[in-house]
Amino acid sequence: MLNDTIAAISTALGEAAISVVRISGPQALQIASQVARLPVNVTPRQAHLVPAVDADGGALDHGLLLYFKGPASYTGEDIIEFHGHGGVLVTQRVLDRWLACGARAADPGEFTQRAFLNGKMDLTQAEAVMDLIHAQSTLALRAANEQLGGAIGREATAMQQEIIPVLAHIEAYIDFPEEDISPETGADLLRRIDAVLGRAQKLIATSEQGRILRHGARTVISGSPNVGKSSLLNVLLGFERAIVSPTAGTTRDTIEEIIQVHGIPLRLVDTAGLRVAGDDIERVGIQRTERELERADLVIEVVDGSLPGANDRLNLSPELARRRILILNKSDLGIHADWSSEVGAIPLSCHTGEGVEPLRDAIRAVIATAGPLATDHPIAINARHKAAFERSAGCLLAARAALDGNEAPEFIALEIREALQALGDVIGQVDVERILDVIFSTFCIGK
Repeated sequence: MLNDTIAAISTALGEAAISVVRISGPQALQIASQVARLPVNVTPRQAHLVPAVDADGGALDHGLLLYFKGPASYTGEDIIEFHGHGGVLVTQRVLDRWLACGARAADPGEFTQRAFLNGKMDLTQAEAVMDLIHAQSTLALRAANEQLGGAIGREATAMQQEIIPVLAHIEAYIDFPEEDISPETGADLLRRIDAVLGRAQKLIATSEQGRILRHGARTVISGSPNVGKSSLLNVLLGFERAIVSPTAGTTRDTIEEIIQVHGIPLRLVDTAGLRVAGDDIERVGIQRTERELERADLVIEVVDGSLPGANDRLNLSPELARRRILILNKSDLGIHADWSSEVGAIPLSCHTGEGVEPLRDAIRAVIATAGPLATDHPIAINARHKAAFERSAGCLLAARAALDGNEAPEFIALEIREALQALGDVIGQVDVERILDVIFSTFCIGK
């Protein structure tokens, strides 16, 4: 795979000031010399103004060519980048010329995959490249940068280093079966296993944080018809996204948008008003509302605060009720006395904007205190990391139980080896073939 040279457009499709066409591999410089009129000595990491020409010597484009000599490059191989004019046609023609001269069209994520295979980054850092590209909030960006800097990989490696001596001790007893594990040694091994278990469990606890940072906290705006749910969505978004009408039942389907609140990505979902459906279409809309409530990380319940308190409040599970914010909308019309007993309710007016900032503060507070987002934690693992850490923790628990029960050291060693392999899966040290294609297939072409 690493013996050929790959090429791709690394900038987004469309018209722009510049575009970047990138090639990487052992023949990068040779292919570049066929496409561009290079100086006699191409200085690495220095921009050279060159023309890109077709097979007959006709000009395709003029731009800057940069040469990154391996292994001091992104992929660890020789890389050539041509920064030309950002038109769709001219950029494609330059790429076609690279391909005609011997390069192969890169697969999605292949540049980063080569960086991993050449030891320029571990697997968690490779995944962080895509997290960085997809980050939609300051906290997600921070977490991606921490991961790109190797935070998760360092944790997994440190855990490996802590557990390897335990395996060495156990295997020593396998080699000398006439020796029993002394109580003092057994207690020391248990302490080491417990230390690694604690680190694994701490990382596993950040998986929910990682999900929210990557995909957004699913925030459902719900309530009875005509209380101002769509108006609230528009206010939070800052533009008119949902149709607002005094006619009850205007919203028949869910409307979804992403915003950022105090660095936290929110996936806002406006829903149909909950009531006895008047027709089949409204009935389907209400069913979708109920499904969204079941999936919600946070519920913003909207009521008309100017009217007497209603009895048809949302019936939520105890867990979700702790992540509910009650909005007394239409506060510019006055708040009815019936709502005075609602502790923590936020008076808000979509007409004047009063109460929007307290709502934003409450969103951050509820998400943080409910547990899914610890904003001061720099590491947030993804679903693949979670599965690997959980597998490692399960094996360590089994090893601990076997050690505590004075079982045969062979069984203990087997579980510890499995734990080490699971930790290796996190950073890509073992059995990487079965996960590489899945991970890198999500990348964009040219990255």
